[in-house]
Amino acid sequence: MTSTGHVMGPASVGRMPVESIFPRLEALLPKVQKPIQYVGGELNSTVKDWDTTDVRWALMYPDAYEVGLPNQGVAILYEILNELPATLAERTYAVWPDLEALMRAEGVPQFTVDAHRPVRAFDVLGLSFSTELGYTNMLTALDLAGIPLLAADRGEDDPIVLAGGHAAFNPEPVAEFLDAAVLGDGEQIAIAISEVIREWKSEGKPGGRDELLMRLAESGGVYIPKFYDVDYHPDGRIKRVAPNRADVPWRVHKHTVMDLDEWPYPKKPLVPLAETVHERFSVEIFRGCTRGCRFCQAGMITRPVRERSITTIGAMVENGIKESGFNEVGLLSLSSADHSEIGEVAKGLADQYEGTNTSLSLPSTRVDAFNIDLANEFSRNGRRSGLTFAPEGGSERLRKVINKMVTEEDLIRTVTAAYSQGWRQVKLYFMCGLPTETDEDVLGIADLAKKVIKAGREASGSRDIRCTVSIGGFVPKPHTPFQWAGQADHETVDRRLKALRESFRSDREYSRAIGFRYHDGKPSIVEGMLSRGDRRIGAVIRNVWEDGARFDGWSEHFSYERWMAAAAKAGVDVDWYTVREREENEVLPWDHLDAGLDREWLWQDWQEAVNGGEVEDCRWTPCYDCGVCPTMGTEIQIGPTGKKLLPLTVV
Repeated sequence: MTSTGHVMGPASVGRMPVESIFPRLEALLPKVQKPIQYVGGELNSTVKDWDTTDVRWALMYPDAYEVGLPNQGVAILYEILNELPATLAERTYAVWPDLEALMRAEGVPQFTVDAHRPVRAFDVLGLSFSTELGYTNMLTALDLAGIPLLAADRGEDDPIVLAGGHAAFNPEPVAEFLDAAVLGDGEQIAIAISEVIREWKSEGKPGGRDELLMRLAESGGVYIPKFYDVDYHPDGRIKRVAPNRADVPWRVHKHTVMDLDEWPYPKKPLVPLAETVHERFSVEIFRGCTRGCRFCQAGMITRPVRERSITTIGAMVENGIKESGFNEVGLLSLSSADHSEIGEVAKGLADQYEGTNTSLSLPSTRVDAFNIDLANEFSRNGRRSGLTFAPEGGSERLRKVINKMVTEEDLIRTVTAAYSQGWRQVKLYFMCGLPTETDEDVLGIADLAKKVIKAGREASGSRDIRCTVSIGGFVPKPHTPFQWAGQADHETVDRRLKALRESFRSDREYSRAIGFRYHDGKPSIVEGMLSRGDRRIGAVIRNVWEDGARFDGWSEHFSYERWMAAAAKAGVDVDWYTVREREENEVLPWDHLDAGLDREWLWQDWQEAVNGGEVEDCRWTPCYDCGVCPTMGTEIQIGPTGKKLLPLTVV
């Protein structure tokens, strides 16, 4: 049955063979902040009968409800799995420390929000990691659920703990806590995993937990860390990663859904009960990116580009609004304006929803793909929030290093057009700590922002112009050309950001028109250790969690000192994992996990970067042999199709 806003309470318990813990939880809720996030019963949530299903998934986004509920990956798998008659999926999120303390005191286990069933009762605990800073929240959930932290200590009655998401492309730092990991798109492999589990259970669970993991490994689509051994050189570098059983593949490959039109999810978007970070219905208009930004892991690991057709996009928007009541629709991708038919999509949707309270947004737009006609279509219903662009580097030289082919002229031309058409606010996003970066590159951000304000004042004839500059710390990521790069130490990043802040503050002409937001360099160092770490980092994660680390992605909860103490206790040299530059032939912790990219091509692109060489977008130019298409026997999807969005009915 599908709930329509009820709360799973004591009256529902009698029908549940696996007891709902809601009666015990309910007594704790008046004592915590935001209790509404734990009660479930959202519009379009699903509660299925436990006894009529064979395979049961608890899906977790390891962060607070307000961050986890809008996550597309979890929402899509939740729907797809629940559409299978013999499969059940429920959601669980990280509980805030106030509820965690009460749950420990009262013996209340980690629960799902759908039917408040204990997480340990499920067959699979599937975690979606979009950032490595969620690892400590995973340990909290495992511990609260009564599931042994170490995979080696789990028995037949414990769920298979499975990781997916972008951070799962290097699961080695959490390998000892995971039973399995999946690389890439989850739609098809989640169904396949469910079928393997169903067969194994129907046969009477032959061979126990090990046999189930072996069946998943043999398929070649699921990585089982315990079936691989890691050998090290005396200097600490990895000697090799090798299977320790026959029939286990040497390399595990990523999964790619090639026809997105066959998977138009979510069809019934979850409508949150509590405020969340994104209050909108999101439609993913394409997957993958071939722009070749060298810092961007998402762009590298999601290749090739696969577009949703214009007709499917229109149908998804129409259906999603009808099923959810959301009045904002976000068209998502890594660079949404790069869809080959984005102009037709924008006009068709703007025509359809003109005069209604439905607004359209394009959350990610490149400077060189943006045009004012597109922006005007998306703001036709009168909502003009700020426009956001990401030049990433403060100088043209640095933008060539990272292959972000945006010139100063491109940026000024784009913002001038926006200000002249009535926009008053522009946000610019940059990174600090990029390879080859100098103090001058960072100070160049201030010059660029001032030029933006100057151009805006001239174009609009008004001084009421704002520009917000946001800066994040650069973290080298696996499966990118920068995976070999040395990371800038946090002292260097903080010194450059301080100088940049002073440059803004000291300019009387522009200081009031420019907002400045930045993160200091310390969280990036921890993220860098986790993102390029190997199995030895598991001890650091466990130490820091035992010392109280929770919600490390939240600045108010993050403690750099606690992480450094945990690393020292584990005997881990943080600099060795972060600021050290790797050699070409060094075995990297993720080399046995195949994202489709040719390692030699990544290395050559790293050399190109150091020399300031640029690479074109291969969607529109000859192939440059990154390896994805031949490896996967596929090719990039290029429009336009010539189809029109209408005749969908105008609302």
